[in-house]
This record gives sequence, C-alpha cells and structure tokens, in this order.
Amino acid sequence: MMKDLKKFTLRNAEGNEIKLTNYGAKVMSIIVPDRNGKMGNITLGYDDAASYINGDPFFGATVGRYANRIANGRFKLDGKEYQLALNDGPNHLHGGIKGFESQLWDTEWNEDAEVIKMHYKSADMEENYPGELNVTVQYSWTDDNELIIDFEALSNKNTIINLTNHCYFNLRDGGQSNILDHTLKINSEAFCAIGKNTIPTGKIQKVDDSPFDFRAFKKIGADINQKDEQIILGRGYDHNFVLENNGACQLAAEIFHEQSGRKMEVYTDQPGIQLYSGNWLDGSQTGHNNTIYGYRSGFCLECQGFPNAPNEPSFPSQKLLAGELYQRRIIYKFLYE
Repeated sequence: MMKDLKKFTLRNAEGNEIKLTNYGAKVMSIIVPDRNGKMGNITLGYDDAASYINGDPFFGATVGRYANRIANGRFKLDGKEYQLALNDGPNHLHGGIKGFESQLWDTEWNEDAEVIKMHYKSADMEENYPGELNVTVQYSWTDDNELIIDFEALSNKNTIINLTNHCYFNLRDGGQSNILDHTLKINSEAFCAIGKNTIPTGKIQKVDDSPFDFRAFKKIGADINQKDEQIILGRGYDHNFVLENNGACQLAAEIFHEQSGRKMEVYTDQPGIQLYSGNWLDGSQTGHNNTIYGYRSGFCLECQGFPNAPNEPSFPSQKLLAGELYQRRIIYKFLYE
C-alpha cells in the first residue's frame, strides 16, 4: 500500500493551499490566512499521508458507500434484505469495517487548473452493498478560496448511496483549542430527531425554542450543555439538519471565528447537513504539529443524505438505480473579516 500512497498540494493565486492524499480521498489540511494575513491550518489531520492508515479514519475523508448510520445495519432494497457490518454499537456507520475512507484511490491531477480527480471501484457486495459502484470525487481549489467537492457514481445494479466529506474544522487554530467560541448559522427550520444510539426516530423536529435554532448566528457552545433530551442523546450536537434547497447548490451554513476573523461558508445540493461537535474526540489522536485533539476540538458540517434513510420512507430516497448517474456537490468557501 505504501508505494501507492500519494500526497498532493493545490495552491491558488492567493498562495493559500490544500493538501490531499489518495488514501481515502482525504483532505489533509487547508491553509488560509486570518484577518491579519497570518497563515494557518484549519483542519484536524496528520502531517504525512502514512499516518492516516493508523490514525482517525475519518479526518478529512470521503465517506461511503453510505455515510452516517443505518439502524441495525439492515435495509431492504427491491424486496431483498441486506445485512451490513455493525461497527457502531448496533449500527452500521460510514460504510462499514473498511469503507471508502480506508481505500487507495486512483488519481488524475491537472496541475494547471488546481484540480484532482480520484477514482474508486467498489466491488459488488463489498461491505455487503449490492452493485459494482464506480465513484469519482473531484477536488477543485479556486482563486476565491473555494474548495469545491464534486461526487459522481454509477452502479450496475440498484443500490443505496450517500457520499460526503468528513473534514473536522477549527477556524481558530486547527484543533489546539475547543470550538465552542465559533459562531454558527444554519439555514434550516428543522432537524432529524434522534433516539437511542443516535438513530433518527423518523420525526422531523422544528428548531424553534430549542438548542438547535441556528437560524441566526449563535455560538456553538451557547446551548450545547443544556439539559435537552436531544442534546443528551447526542452528547452534544450530532444531528442532521433539513435543507430546503430542492436539489440546487445553495448556502447551507456559515461559521465565523471572531478572534481570528476567519469565516467559512458551506454550499450544497444535498438534502441535509450534519452538525457534529467533536463529542467523541478524547485526546487519543495526535496530529498536525503534535497537536493533541481533545474533546470538542473540531466540528464537522457534513453535507449528506439523511441518516438511516433506507429505513425511513418519509426521508429523501438514497436509492440509486442501475445506470443512473449520482451527482452531488459541496463547496467550502473561506473568507476573513
């Protein structure tokens, strides 16, 4: 594996850069300035590509075949039941024991355009998902400091699919401190209520008068320790917010760190966005510049299909028909104020 392991650097006209590896089609780092022009990395991860093999599997990863959780690892498709690996208590999580985050991807690099395409062929019944699935993720780094992530996939059988990127961000210092002072806005009126084991109950719950109301800018830490049932069940935020974008790529979320002046905007055509507040980070991982990643030292905004959608008929379908082209987009745009 090591001889096929690759690392890439994309650099835009502003001198800002991202580093990627073909192991899990991962974003290794994003280096952008603060309001004073001081450059800094704003993601959790590792300095060298080989460290991802034994490190946290999801830092910066392309996640699939099905991101997030599937209850009891079971789903029915066209009348047949499939049993997936249980790798998150009683749940199937992020594609299984060896999902897309743990595969070596083939690469095409257009150095003139600061674009990399990565390709992976997932075999029929890999991790017990039906259909041979050909997947492409394209990373583009623009002069406007936009990281554009385009997913495409094609299957030869009906299957289920949910692809996302799993970057952990900390706009202040890349994970040296917690993220509770980041100010967040999510353009969402509702979220998927969860039950035991963080599985959605099927209820779409309004954010009104709850810790989940981010319709106006609010610090992540403002309500994260409230004695709210949903907060307690998620050990903080680990919930999918409903986006009303009708499949068009629109602004889903904005997050700002006042001290550094860094801001990130998130655009997507996906139906949901998962806010995860790093509740399971525990200091066991040491990453960039020997940074120990402690409790809530990073947040994720994962644009995605709804968790457990194959078992919830009322959720947007994540079924992919044979020969149908799956296309989704995520844009992370970085600014400073």
